[in-house]
Amino acid sequence: MSVSVRILNAGSEAAWDRFVDAMPAATFFHRAAWSRVIETAFGHTTYFSYAERDGAITGILPLGRVKTMLFGDTLISVPFCVYGGPVAADAESEAALMAHAEIVLRKTGASALELRHMTEQPPAEGWIERPDLYVTFRKAIDADHELNMKAIPRKQRAMVRKGIQNGLTSVANKNSDVLHGIYAESVRNLGTPVFSRRYFRILMDAFGDAADVVTVLDQDAPIASVMNFYFRDEVLPYYGGGSAAARGRAGNDFLYWETMRRGADRGCRLFDFGRSKIGTGSFAFKHNWGFEEAKLHYRFRLKSGGSIPDHNPLNPKYRMFIAAWKRLPLPVANAVGPFIVRGLG
Repeated sequence: MSVSVRILNAGSEAAWDRFVDAMPAATFFHRAAWSRVIETAFGHTTYFSYAERDGAITGILPLGRVKTMLFGDTLISVPFCVYGGPVAADAESEAALMAHAEIVLRKTGASALELRHMTEQPPAEGWIERPDLYVTFRKAIDADHELNMKAIPRKQRAMVRKGIQNGLTSVANKNSDVLHGIYAESVRNLGTPVFSRRYFRILMDAFGDAADVVTVLDQDAPIASVMNFYFRDEVLPYYGGGSAAARGRAGNDFLYWETMRRGADRGCRLFDFGRSKIGTGSFAFKHNWGFEEAKLHYRFRLKSGGSIPDHNPLNPKYRMFIAAWKRLPLPVANAVGPFIVRGLG
């Protein structure tokens, strides 16, 4: 039977997710609900397509268009996610999905098509890979908390134990509003626009039991918090931050230990510490936990004469903007940030 390419709709979401669950190369960011999240939270158009043969899904490609006046027009698999690209059961299905993506690129007139692969891909004519910038950190964890603690290098383990000795506690729930308050202050201090509170609520609603928020309490005061995603036997802390008080109390160190501990109790056997830019503080922090980086392979198809989009904080042209953003009053940063960040997919 020949392969057909179809567009995801409400009736095909369950079959899409069953395929994702069955494919070793698929990730949490390939789940069907991201289409609704991206459209509802940011107003961007999505083109989630799947290959079908004899009534069965044989491949998927989650694709979204991020188009704004400030940051241009790019098709991305997947916007606001760290992994993406096509996942297929066979070469014919993948080829059909890639041909469909090229059609979408031509019809929309977008300047680039970006596929966020976790692993290295075979060379393909007309595609270029981003120079080294992003890496990910993933490591196996055990059901035994003591073994996980001993696997943390000595200096970082001491910081975790400091948080425990300080009497810090944690709660796990769906309270994304508490997270947002801490996260907003944290990213403002880094000079980065914040997502909307509504986006965090949409994520909690879209992914149900596959998402939660772990918050660290000092007495009754929340000082650090992170949104976690769960996929198969993996836990992925994704959006997180700590207050100024967290630094002196080892709150951030305790936060990720608690996320690891709770994930292990839930049956997770892999801790995905997520994407970082090479040479940043986040990169160093994850190394301190004993994680080794693995390069992410983001590749692009560009319009004639185009260049790879470069909307990251390390780009020198954003240096003055970042410095100014750090000085903004928090209410102003929270009001303006969501309008800017929607273009930084």
